Amino acid sequence: MTSPTQRSIALLKERGYVTAIVEKFVRFPPPGHRVDLWGFVDLLAIRSGEILAVQTTSGANVSARLNKISYSPLIATVLSAGVRVVVHGWSKKGPRGKAKKWECRE
Repeated sequence: MTSPTQRSIALLKERGYVTAIVEKFVRFPPPGHRVDLWGFVDLLAIRSGEILAVQTTSGANVSARLNKISYSPLIATVLSAGVRVVVHGWSKKGPRGKAKKWECRE
């Protein structure tokens, strides 16, 4: 199974973006945790004339991530710098009884 981050990278590549993972894993104090760029960015994606900051998550956690971003003290600065911020919520969708496919809600 691929992670939401890997699925978002593939989607953004299809859309013509060059991406970079900007979250990091901090080991100390144990057991460790992930730290997002500016507190809410997992991926930075660029293409001509555009910078996109992406928070990736499961479909069930989109509203929590939107709250996290809206309460960030840095969101106004990031937006005023011309960075577009989106959340990618990944969940499997499809007709009942059929194979489900990953879909992104942006």
